[in-house]
Amino acid sequence: MPAPTALVVQNFPGGGPGRLQDWLGEAGLGCEVVEAHTGAALPRALEGRYAALVVLGGPFMPDDDLRAPWLPATRALAREALETGLPYLGICLGGQLLAQVAGGEVRAEHGTPEAGSTPLTLLPGAVADDPLLHGLPERVTAIEHHVDAVTALPPAAVWLARSETCPHQAFRVGRSAWGVQFHPEIAAERLAHWNPERLARNGFDHAELLARAQRDEAAAAEVWRTVAHRFGALVTSREEDRYAGAPVLGGKAAGRGSDDGPGVRR
Repeated sequence: MPAPTALVVQNFPGGGPGRLQDWLGEAGLGCEVVEAHTGAALPRALEGRYAALVVLGGPFMPDDDLRAPWLPATRALAREALETGLPYLGICLGGQLLAQVAGGEVRAEHGTPEAGSTPLTLLPGAVADDPLLHGLPERVTAIEHHVDAVTALPPAAVWLARSETCPHQAFRVGRSAWGVQFHPEIAAERLAHWNPERLARNGFDHAELLARAQRDEAAAAEVWRTVAHRFGALVTSREEDRYAGAPVLGGKAAGRGSDDGPGVRR
């Protein structure tokens, strides 16, 4: 079986996958990062090429097509993932984009801004059987950096986590699409490079945010590494099942190739 690969959409220069890429790799899931903000082209479809879709954060609304002209293509890929059951992970903007595509609502500059390490509450009844969050502590922390928010979840969504000032911190659509408002990919050290003046305009002290993130780093990293491993395992297991169910030609599963040449799919 070929090693499964996730398409990772990057939406601004400082918004790469960070430690998430390493964690997914530990679980056997490779990442192909497309820096869409540079004009790099996104594929027209995911099927047959990618095993998962990850959409990262960015300083845009999910339908801010004038400033981010790659967003229509990103939304189309998200719809494909939902329709086909391809695993999806949306972070910050990516989570808001999932909410919007699935029928929820997102509002710009809504509610109280959040920045730095923020306490979250996992909703016990919802996460009990969630493939990514089951068995985790009810109280966790994660890095936040947002002023926009999901104001209404999609009708079919399962609400998974909240913070004191932002209710919709995590949700799931179906069994394999997750959106989160926070940034599991950001380590505490990254906060040292955040803009102190911008933070101050939203009422935050840069030094205080950095110190709190460093204090919470070890426990938070353990939680989000576990979640990343579970997402990677879900994707690789899905791919193994798909190949195991492929038609067998000449003693080998179709699509894996054979002694007579490339594999054939029916």
